[in-house]
Amino acid sequence: MPVPDREYEPPLWEQWKSASADLPQGERLQKVLSSHGWGSRRVCEDIIADGRVTVNGEVAVLGRRVDVEVDRVEVDGVPLGTKAGLVYYLLNKPTGVVTTASDPQGRRTVVQITPAEPRVYPVGRLDVATEGLLLLTNDGELAHKLAHPSHGVEKEYLAEVEGNVGGGALRALRDGVELDDGVTAPAKVSQPSPGMLRITIHEGRNRQVRRMCEAVGHPVTRLVRVRIGPLRDAKLRPGEWRELEQHELKALMEAAAGGTRRIR
Repeated sequence: MPVPDREYEPPLWEQWKSASADLPQGERLQKVLSSHGWGSRRVCEDIIADGRVTVNGEVAVLGRRVDVEVDRVEVDGVPLGTKAGLVYYLLNKPTGVVTTASDPQGRRTVVQITPAEPRVYPVGRLDVATEGLLLLTNDGELAHKLAHPSHGVEKEYLAEVEGNVGGGALRALRDGVELDDGVTAPAKVSQPSPGMLRITIHEGRNRQVRRMCEAVGHPVTRLVRVRIGPLRDAKLRPGEWRELEQHELKALMEAAAGGTRRIR
């Protein structure tokens, strides 16, 4: 009698090979987290077990593998800087240098101070006479978040101004000053010494601090940005730059994910 046809079953090794091809490839997630400054692998395993990590929008489980070139990894909603080729430079901009990629007047630009490759762009602007900290990167997503006022990333300045600023002017700076493009948002303002103001804002209007001080009758004679979100560096000399350390990048991403957080 003829043998009835039966559905073909491939050998077990072929079944295993086929199933393996469907599994996520790459490095174990806890190793990736550890290499990006989230602690030891044991600590990273606990972070994953607590459900704080997502991969491509899905809550990750222990043992998950990720491809850092293509997968989007987030911890507590903050993207992990895993994409290859992204760089983050912190520059202490000196006076006389323009915060643009090029200048038709032939002045030196911040892009000419930092490495030519990969090409980076400044996050926000400092006018030509203002000095201090400036971030340059090719990470467009992070740059947008840092520059947009809705994310509330603070920028702190030291301003030397004309005259001793009285209580009324200080209150005006804190509460909001009427400028030609509208009232400024509340700011943190103190006067450490006569004629010296420490001003923290989260907006990024053109020449904002200078215009605020001029509006209350105390024009700025020198302006230095000393902090961007969590980033400070008192040792970086004018004209010097360095790459961000991993813990700084993580803190910066956390600040950029602050949403509608405002200065109080």
